[in-house]
Amino acid sequence: MSNHLTAGQRALLRAALEQRQHQLDRRLADHLGGRSRAEHAREVLTQDDDDAPQRESEREMDMALTDLETQEVGEVSEALRRIDSDGYGQCTDCGVEIPFDRLRAEPWALRCVPCESRREQKAQRRRG
Repeated sequence: MSNHLTAGQRALLRAALEQRQHQLDRRLADHLGGRSRAEHAREVLTQDDDDAPQRESEREMDMALTDLETQEVGEVSEALRRIDSDGYGQCTDCGVEIPFDRLRAEPWALRCVPCESRREQKAQRRRG
């Protein structure tokens, strides 16, 4: 196991991940109201309202929010699976140890700041 993180730091990060997972699970449950993503989207779209274009826009925003929350749930769950492994806390791109302060800010981080910045810049160039 990588020993750049102390047992106490790992415990703190695990607690932060578990807390975030519970927050996201509650938010998604509240947001979807016990319905599937598709059922929820259909409900938003068919609400009694005279402004169909507005409902479509709200449905798209609602689906995007649900997608982001679902993605973050996956990232947090994966980090909880990795936290006791050798790979946790090491950049998946360059292999350097991710500093504790970065992990404290985003315990599910897969990359160090320089590598994440490069990845985001490449993604922006592809979109723009």
